[in-house]
Parts: sequence; C-alpha cells; structure tokens
Amino acid sequence: MKALVALILLVQLPIHKAVPAAPPAPLSCDDPESEAAAEAAVNYINGHSHHGYKFALNRIEDVRVVPQGPNNDIIFLELDLLETNCHILSPTPLVNCTVRSFTEHAVEGDCDVKLQKLDGTLSVLASKCHSHADSSEDVVQVCPDCPLLVSLNNTEVLEAVSAALNHYNSKTTGPYLRLLEIGRAKIQYHPAHIVVAEFAVGATNCSVEEAEANVGACQLLPEDQSNFGFCRAALVKRPSPDLQVDCQLYGHQVPAPNIPLLSHDTSAGLAPSAVGFTNHNLGLSHNSPAASESSSSEILRSMLSAKSVTKRAVAEAAQHDKVPRPVGFVPPPPPPCPGRIRHFDI
Repeated sequence: MKALVALILLVQLPIHKAVPAAPPAPLSCDDPESEAAAEAAVNYINGHSHHGYKFALNRIEDVRVVPQGPNNDIIFLELDLLETNCHILSPTPLVNCTVRSFTEHAVEGDCDVKLQKLDGTLSVLASKCHSHADSSEDVVQVCPDCPLLVSLNNTEVLEAVSAALNHYNSKTTGPYLRLLEIGRAKIQYHPAHIVVAEFAVGATNCSVEEAEANVGACQLLPEDQSNFGFCRAALVKRPSPDLQVDCQLYGHQVPAPNIPLLSHDTSAGLAPSAVGFTNHNLGLSHNSPAASESSSSEILRSMLSAKSVTKRAVAEAAQHDKVPRPVGFVPPPPPPCPGRIRHFDI
C-alpha cells in the first residue's frame, strides 16, 4: 500500500523541462563587433580589386550573425562604400585617403560580404560588389558649374590623357612612363571648357630618348623593380588653351601590387569592361579558397531575405509613427540597422 501511494505521489510531481537558452540579441549595425567585421570586409575588398580606386565605408546597411558552434559565427554584412581619391595601386593607407565629396561626382559601392569569426579571428569567405556614380542631376542641383563624370573612352578624354602623358614624358629625366588605365574623367563646359582626367602609369625599361626611337620595345619593369604611379591632368580648351599635369611615382613596393587585370594598351589604357562607362565598376565577386562554391549564391539568398525583413520593419515603424502619442511618451530605441552615415548619403 505504501509503495502504491509513493508511486501515485511521484506521478503527480510536476515535471520541470529544461528551458532553452534565449537567442542572442540581434547585433546592431553600429556595434563595435559589426564595425570590426566591416573594417575587415573593406580591407579585403580593396585588397582584391585591380581597377579604379580604394573604397571607404560609409554605412553598414545590415548585419546578420548565424552561430555555428562555440566561438564560431558566420557573419553576413551589407555595406555602402564611397570612392576615395587613392588609386588602387597607391600604397597610401585607406585611413589617409579622402572620400570624394558630393560635388566631385561621387561613386558609391554596394557590397554583400560573408565572414567567419572563429575564436575571435575574422576572415572573409566571399564578397560580391558593384558600384555606380551618383546621378548628374543630383550634382547639378547642388553645383550647376561643377564638371561631371564622362565615359572613360570619351574622345576628349583620350586626347587629354595622351597630351598630358606626352608632355610629362618630354619633361622628365626619369624612365619613360606608360599608361595603365584611365581611372576617372570629367568635363566642364561653362564658364570654361576643361577636361580633367586621372590615370595610372607604370615605369618602363626605356628612357624618353629610347622610347622616341622605338616605343614598341618599351616594357613595364619586371616585378622585382616595378614602379607604378598616378597622374592628374587638366586640359583647358577655351577660353585660353592650357595643359597642366602632375604625376607621382610610388616607388617599388614589396610585395609588388597584383595588377593582372590592368590594361597596358597605350592607345587608350582601358580594360574592355570600362569602355562606355563613367567609372570602373567595383564589380568584385570573390570567394576565399576556404569557402564553398555556393558562398556567393548563399550571400545573395541570405541578404535578400534580410532586406525584405528590414524593409517590412521600416514600413511598420513608419506606420506606427503616425499614431498620436500621449504626453510623456518615450519613443522606442532606434532599430539596430541600418547604421550611421559616416560621410553623406547618395
């Protein structure tokens, strides 16, 4: 009888189920961990670009963390970047590069990046980027007389670059410089007609005199002696013709910059993908050797899903803001994403 009573009491005892741990709070776009991941991503993007200019972080649009295990997270980032005035070949650290102002006809980069944080160490697994110039209409509204970006193979631009490089080579006592690529070009028509161009150059194994005799024999210096540089030129066509050019050689860099995609065509200096475009598209799609083949498609699927959730949350918040508030109402904290704008919004 006692055994039966004990069994009944045991059955009636409440069963305490284990309560699963609450998931971690969503990471804010302005959280130090998000910013550290974004810094690693931007360094990776600039390190794997072969055309145009270095880009700087403007805003973290979205961040999503997917735990994989103890001290092992996968981080998905959506980043807004802005073009700086440092060419991709420049040894100048990104922190010392200036973001081009709005009136300089800014170029924005949009990137989706997948990273892994393992035992506190960040590594980029894959990235996908593209860039675009701000609309000419936006620039003209703020600065009607500012020069605007034009196609890199514009006839006036090619004329200006050719004249500037010939002029510089005729004055230099150093090696003959060869055009690598045109990085940026703008034309102003009023009140003066001015063509402004920026272009990357490389030192060759020829002197100016040797180049004049047989320019076709002049080759870029080998990797262990390579010397790249950057030029800015302004060709005034009216009212008074004038030509100004300034070139800076960076000196040999160890290790030498990786430039497999830079064009060496001295007639135009353009990669085929740049013809007809106003800026070199950031256009980076890169997988780390450690990443799976599906990393890029996984990024797109994950970020598109996150974007739809973010847009819905923003729409709901906007609708919620239309409701009258009682006196003393304290508004909720801002959403964790998107983050702060570091420079300006395009």
